[in-house]
Amino acid sequence: MDAGLINKYFPEITSQQQEQFNQLSELYNYWNQQINVISRKDMDSLYERHVLHSLGIAKVMSFLPGEHVLDVGTGGGFPGVPLAILYPETDFHLVDSIGKKIKVVSEVASAAGLKNLKATHSRAEQIPGKFDFVVSRAVTQLKDFYPWVKGKFNKDSKNTLPNGILYLKGGDLKQEIAESGLAVQQYFLKNYFEEEFFETKQVIYVKI
Repeated sequence: MDAGLINKYFPEITSQQQEQFNQLSELYNYWNQQINVISRKDMDSLYERHVLHSLGIAKVMSFLPGEHVLDVGTGGGFPGVPLAILYPETDFHLVDSIGKKIKVVSEVASAAGLKNLKATHSRAEQIPGKFDFVVSRAVTQLKDFYPWVKGKFNKDSKNTLPNGILYLKGGDLKQEIAESGLAVQQYFLKNYFEEEFFETKQVIYVKI
């Protein structure tokens, strides 16, 4: 499976963005051999299970030029790297508590020419500054995640959704949402992507 999958759902991307998405396969193959950030079986489905999955957030909402987005627990750079390619005028700050993962993110971003991405080895709670949105991919339970980021948002909202959290999760989330005590909106990715992988995947939006 190749980067053509991205064109299928985002036909408006530029030739430069297409080239950046194309580069991800070679870059992650190389760095994954040095520092394992993606499971071996998932490398064969990189564009479906990691890149397109990350871009599910873009089907829910488009980031605006000048907005600031924090990616918490980014791992190997998901969802932050694909989103930074898609939104070159939005600033992305990717953080992870595991330094070797941030090294991979930094190297991939540098090689792909992503000037709008900063990667930091840190816990979310220690990151200064305010953001318009926080994104993440299944780092932990919502009730545990929310306290990490609740004080990190700009008060003024400019986008179609008010500032908040856009969280990629999968499976039956009724109990997790109930335990979090948060008012959420659920967006089911099967409504946007036809591949079987997305059947139970969601974007959970939490307004702050």
